[in-house]
Amino acid sequence: MRIISKHEEFNIKDKTAIAIGKFDGIHLGHRELLSRIVDKKKDGLKSVIFTFDPSPEEFFMGKKMPQLFTRDEKRRAFEKLGIDILVEFPLNEVTAATHPEDFVRRILVKELGAKFIAAGSDVSFGDKGKGDSALLESLRDELDYELCIIDKVQVDGEEVSSTRVRNAVSDGEMLLTERLLGDKYSVSGKVQQGNRIGRTIGVPTVNIHPEKYKLLPPYGVYSSTVVIGDNEYKGMTNIGRKPTISEKERVGVETYIYDFDEDVYGKFIEVRLGAFVRPEMKFESIDALKAQIKQDLKNSYEL
Repeated sequence: MRIISKHEEFNIKDKTAIAIGKFDGIHLGHRELLSRIVDKKKDGLKSVIFTFDPSPEEFFMGKKMPQLFTRDEKRRAFEKLGIDILVEFPLNEVTAATHPEDFVRRILVKELGAKFIAAGSDVSFGDKGKGDSALLESLRDELDYELCIIDKVQVDGEEVSSTRVRNAVSDGEMLLTERLLGDKYSVSGKVQQGNRIGRTIGVPTVNIHPEKYKLLPPYGVYSSTVVIGDNEYKGMTNIGRKPTISEKERVGVETYIYDFDEDVYGKFIEVRLGAFVRPEMKFESIDALKAQIKQDLKNSYEL
């Protein structure tokens, strides 16, 4: 996948199928959009995602939102879904003031070669967000592109949105989160050296430190699947500060991998979270912690 970042002029020579959006959650609605542009590859069009960097919320409100997907996680997900080109359009004082019609004519059609455009029904772009699906429709025939506007996807009678996904993650509802995303919620990173307490009590773990703004579910124990390279393993993951060990521990994601005994320090792993097992607890002793972990391993394995 080709990534175009921090450039305002693109001049892509291929004809393209473009999906426009924030794509902050890559939920079911986003997946529907992406499936439409990937499907157009059979017609010889390159699949292009057009998104904004920073996000409109961060730029206009000066507020860093908790991230469902970090930048790297989002890029990996797009590539896995078959996207050819990712455009991370720089949002600044100048680009944010682009006239909506100029945005369509110059950026989408002239520079990005759009012959097919997919967007959500609530799409907004250009100066003050005045560009919308109606504008895309009004320019369609003149600029000779096919247009696909996707209505909101619903789960359990409610619209799927990034806000709803964030709420589900924040509430620890990982099975609902999976239904909204169409995939398990994951945390990824390189395996770091831990304090090796787990190894001393017979429960060695692999540890990663999530990025600062990565949204994490409530501290506690979760069933999980661990992806290392091309292989998947069943695991049990603890998210939190390990209060039994120290009150000063930083937030970490530590995972016991069942039937696994390989050295993976420094390797990249993805921890895909499953059902909630129990909340984080402080124990009176290491022995009490060890006894609880033994029970957790049994409970988690059965989920």
